[in-house]
Amino acid sequence: MKRQLIIVNDLMQQGYEYYLTEPVGRNFHIRFKPQLSPKQMLELGVFGGKYMTDCRAEYPEAWFERAKLCSEKHDASLNYFGVNASKPLSYWREKGWIWPDDPRGWFQWYCRYYMGRRCPDDDRQIKRWCAMVRHLVQIKVNCEPGDISCRARQRQALLHWAYDTRKI
Repeated sequence: MKRQLIIVNDLMQQGYEYYLTEPVGRNFHIRFKPQLSPKQMLELGVFGGKYMTDCRAEYPEAWFERAKLCSEKHDASLNYFGVNASKPLSYWREKGWIWPDDPRGWFQWYCRYYMGRRCPDDDRQIKRWCAMVRHLVQIKVNCEPGDISCRARQRQALLHWAYDTRKI
């Protein structure tokens, strides 16, 4: 695959550059097995629709054809499970979980990784993704199979991390 240069100019990054070095949606790290693509996540409803409203030019237009977005404010009713399972970006910054190249956080990293970018932060982000499995265990232990209303906040949080709990 020929390396492709991406130049980002949105509200949070101006002149940021990176290269796509892998095919879209392929050649992921062996431990990283997301169940949903960014497009699927946006269609299901994540982050109260507020995420990604000013940076569409960076990603395929198809990702946004059926995305549930709201540029005005976070709207939990747009989330698949209808609940707020997000912390504000300021919280993530205070915890030191934001890598400067991805100022929007994990989902931005995942979108770029999915598109084919590989970067020094990949290992840390994949470890964070792997750690979310503890929430899957809680759903399996505490919910009846097929009851997607059980632990809706945990399910929505998992959806934010590309885990699909609709069939658990």
